Amino acid sequence: MNKEEIKQFLPHREPMLLVDEMTVDENHVAHAKFTVTGEEFFLKGHFPGYPVVPGVILCEIMGQCCSLLVKDELMNHTPFYAGLDKIRFKKQVRPGDTIEVTGHITRQRAMVYFVDAVAKVNGELCVQGTLSFALVPKDKM
Repeated sequence: MNKEEIKQFLPHREPMLLVDEMTVDENHVAHAKFTVTGEEFFLKGHFPGYPVVPGVILCEIMGQCCSLLVKDELMNHTPFYAGLDKIRFKKQVRPGDTIEVTGHITRQRAMVYFVDAVAKVNGELCVQGTLSFALVPKDKM
């Protein structure tokens, strides 16, 4: 899926839409990319003269990418973070980097999904961890 196709499923919009492209393979693993241009709002003050993507934004990128694993459910639901577990940051992400995310669902409890996710730049691990998100019916919002 390209960015316009992704918008059919995710409610996020610029400047918070943080997925450029995404596929799901035959093993139900998400593969997604986001390129950091250097113009993103979160880089303006983090840090002047040495911009680094904040860790919370890296987690958001992984969350958006992995919520697309249940894209058919997103037509009537909105994904909300339910938790972050065992998140580890290994390498800084800077302007010009293309973040490559992989993730897969490890379990589901009702409308809460648990996902193991990894983000890399040029094959080097940047962040990894377990995410959980809940799908809230749009008619309940």
